[in-house]
Amino acid sequence: MEATRSWKLNFGEDDFAALRALVKQHTGIHLTEQKRELVYGRLSRRLRALGLESFRAYREILERNEGEELVQFCNAITTNLTSFFREAHHFQYLREQLLAQAADSRSARRLRFWSAGCSTGEEPYSLAMTIQEALPDVRRWDVRILATDLDTEVLARGARGVYEEERVRGLGTERLGRFFRSDGSAASSYAVTRELRDLITFRELNLMHTLPMKGPFDAIFCRNVIIYFDKDTQRQLFARIAQLQRPGNILFLGHSENLFRVCDDYTLVGKTIYRRN
Repeated sequence: MEATRSWKLNFGEDDFAALRALVKQHTGIHLTEQKRELVYGRLSRRLRALGLESFRAYREILERNEGEELVQFCNAITTNLTSFFREAHHFQYLREQLLAQAADSRSARRLRFWSAGCSTGEEPYSLAMTIQEALPDVRRWDVRILATDLDTEVLARGARGVYEEERVRGLGTERLGRFFRSDGSAASSYAVTRELRDLITFRELNLMHTLPMKGPFDAIFCRNVIIYFDKDTQRQLFARIAQLQRPGNILFLGHSENLFRVCDDYTLVGKTIYRRN
């Protein structure tokens, strides 16, 4: 009982305001007043891990810009929710439009994709499966998928490419048999095959920083990312993203996201599907 009381930390308005500002600065995420309990719950675990007794002490560590804890701070705040072939109409469009046109073209067989906010890897692996299915001679193509996220922990899981049975259950027997293997552990889990893994490069990337990629990207998946950003942050991000695509390239957003009054460089061509002007 004593231990429980000792860990009920004071979380004042100044603490929440300062941490909210740091979240915005380092991740671009705009936290509303309604997220106060979420912030307390997630960050109080960091205080326990560090043996700290106040949020002020924790803020001082962050404000000194101590790299490792800033990474842990960002990991604790960011939300990761994903699944294989989430918003399936995007992958259908990719297959029937972009990949079908590429397969029929006599131009250079080069394709580049970016999964921004890739979380634990289901999105880029879904993209890789779609490419493998649409391009039977994919080995003769120059295809690369860049998968990035701010959260280093989910990135490591994505790069490992091992998923519990419940995560792959909806893929169907054909895809499961072609693209996954039992990882040999006692638990029921599956590892992606090398043919998928070889198409993807996982990298840590903060979308608030200068984007180091040159592009151009034939398609960018930036889904369920900007929902946490305010309009000014969205405008700044898409001004930079637009520079990584050529006219005709495709941008996919999440189901509740749009570019209305955000960016004029794209035209809506389908449900949360945009084409670069």
